[in-house]
Amino acid sequence: MFRIVFAETDLRRITVAPGPNAVYEAALSVRLSRIAPGGGRRWRPPGARHLQERRKGGLEARAGLLSELVRADGFVPDFLLQPDAHDFDGGLERIRQTPVEQLAVDLSPLPFFGRPSRSLLDLLSGTVAARQRLTDDMRGYFTSSLAPLWPEVQAGAAADRSLRTETLLRGGVDALLATLNVGWHWDPPVLRIPSHSSYEVPLCGRGLLLVPSYFAPAPMLGYPADGPVTLVYPMGHADRPSCSADALGPLLGRTRAAVMAALRDPATTTALAERVGISLASASQHATVLRNAGLISTIRIGGAVMHTITPLGTALLRGDTAVR
Repeated sequence: MFRIVFAETDLRRITVAPGPNAVYEAALSVRLSRIAPGGGRRWRPPGARHLQERRKGGLEARAGLLSELVRADGFVPDFLLQPDAHDFDGGLERIRQTPVEQLAVDLSPLPFFGRPSRSLLDLLSGTVAARQRLTDDMRGYFTSSLAPLWPEVQAGAAADRSLRTETLLRGGVDALLATLNVGWHWDPPVLRIPSHSSYEVPLCGRGLLLVPSYFAPAPMLGYPADGPVTLVYPMGHADRPSCSADALGPLLGRTRAAVMAALRDPATTTALAERVGISLASASQHATVLRNAGLISTIRIGGAVMHTITPLGTALLRGDTAVR
C-alpha cells in the first residue's frame, strides 16, 4: 500500500491530462510485451491482448534501443515520462534535449541488470548519436506496433477524461478521488493505493496530474523536476462489440440517432439519458446497440461507464460514406 497525502493546496491543483502520453505509452507497451501471457497475474490491462495480436517480429528488432531501457520488472527511466508532451514528435524532441546529468541518474541502474550494449553506454554518456538512435527507434516502434492501436488508445483516454470531468462536476474532488480505480481508497486527506511496497508520498503543494494509460498494468508515480507529481493509472476496460450479427440491423429510429448525436460529447449513461430525455434503461439499451455496431465505444471504471462516439460514428453523422 502506498499513500498519497494531499495538502489543502494540492486539492485545488488536481488536473487530468488532455490526452494519452504517446512517448510513455510506447515505453509501457514494451514493458507489457516482456510479460508472458498469464504471467502469474490475475488481471492484465486491455492493451495487452491487442498488443499481442499485432506483434510482428521480435521486440528487440521492433523497439531497438528502447527495448534495453524498459524492463518487465517495472523499471522505466523517468526521462521517458514527459507529462507535458502529448504530441509524439514533441515528446521525442524533449527526450533529445534531456540533460546529460539527468540521463546519467535515470539510467544508472541499467548496467547492473546485465551487460550493456555499446549504444546503451553511449546513451549513458549523453552522446548526440545515441539520443538520435533512441528517438529513431521509438518512432519506428510506434509506427510498426502502436499506430494501428492509437485511435483506440485516444478514444479510451478521451472517455476516461470525460468520466473524471463529469464525476468532478457532479460530486466534487472527493468523488473524483474516490472513484479513480476499484480497490483504491480515498480517506481525506490520503489516497491509499494497493502496492507490493509501502511508502508515503506527501504532495507538499505541488498538486497531482492524472494520466490514464492504456498499457499500464498498475499505477505509477512520476516526480518531474518542476510541475505536479504525476499519477499514471490504468484507464477503464473498453467494452467490445458482442458479435457481428448484432451490428447494423436494429440501427434505425429517431431516438437511437439522437443518442448517437448526443455522444459528440462523451457522457455517462445517466448524462446520456438526461440529454436525450429518455429513461436510464432505454439509454443503456440504445448504447449497447450502437456499441455493437462499432459507432460508439464504452469504458467501465468500477460501477461507472462512459460512452464516446467512434470515428465511424462521427463519419455517419456527417453523412460520410467513405469510411466503412
